[in-house]
Amino acid sequence: MKIHECVLAEEVVGADSAERGLWEAIIVSGDIKERLRNQALLSLTVRPVVSFAVTALHGLCTLYGPPGTGKTTLARGLAAQIAAYVAGGKVRRIEIDPHGLMSPEHGVSQQRVSELLTEYVPALASDGIPTVVVLDEVESMAVARSAASLAANPADVHRATDAVLTALDFNADRYPHLFFVATSNFTTALDEAFLSRSDAAIFVPLPQATALREILASTLLSLAGTYPGLRALAEAPGLDGLAQAAMGLDGRRTRKVVFEALAQRLDTVLDPSVLTEQDLSAAIRNAVSGTDGDTTHVEAANAAH
Repeated sequence: MKIHECVLAEEVVGADSAERGLWEAIIVSGDIKERLRNQALLSLTVRPVVSFAVTALHGLCTLYGPPGTGKTTLARGLAAQIAAYVAGGKVRRIEIDPHGLMSPEHGVSQQRVSELLTEYVPALASDGIPTVVVLDEVESMAVARSAASLAANPADVHRATDAVLTALDFNADRYPHLFFVATSNFTTALDEAFLSRSDAAIFVPLPQATALREILASTLLSLAGTYPGLRALAEAPGLDGLAQAAMGLDGRRTRKVVFEALAQRLDTVLDPSVLTEQDLSAAIRNAVSGTDGDTTHVEAANAAH
């Protein structure tokens, strides 16, 4: 894969961008969003006028926690969220696929990482517009060197991680208009030196009952525009109990469970308006029972937190 193919998206957005909906669609504790927004704005405001020697700010924030909790969507929506607060009212978003940088060929991963982060990304942002760079599932390129398997060519693993760290140090002072947001489901797989370079590491947990209820309700209300009968279900008191029953599900799975409920009966497939609390309850029970044996990522994230 060529370097430019690792860039999944590159665009300049304003405060009125439709991408604000990405941020608003994620239901998490308000302080998580505030911390991410404020950290980005602080970095983009202070680093251009105060030297790295004073701030030690690398322009990097790591969002970590179980899969399906909205980390990537928050990272993608950050640019539009902060656009109203920066000079010019525009922020660039660059989204990177770190997996495409990794290669089994000796030394290639290191070369690609270095070229992407120290040359290609700064060139895309050479106009000086504040830029948010999203590194999704960053553990693929910043592997914990202390845990690298001897069977997985640890020399190249180390070199690729070294290249990431060198690039962060290189960019910290030279490109203060760059702000990196890394996401990870497995912080125990991240190199300690990478985490130490994060100006903030923000834990994004599984949603609690109140958030689960809001996710269920918002999904049903979105559908109610087409299927009006679902509005009553979205506002039903019984949704509190359904949210309690959904404890343990992530946000993504909770949205999907509404559609799993619709798929259970031909009647609800043909007319979603007739969906009942019983349908939702059955789908939630199935979804929760399916997660019982897959808690490794949750335990790892909680331990890291």
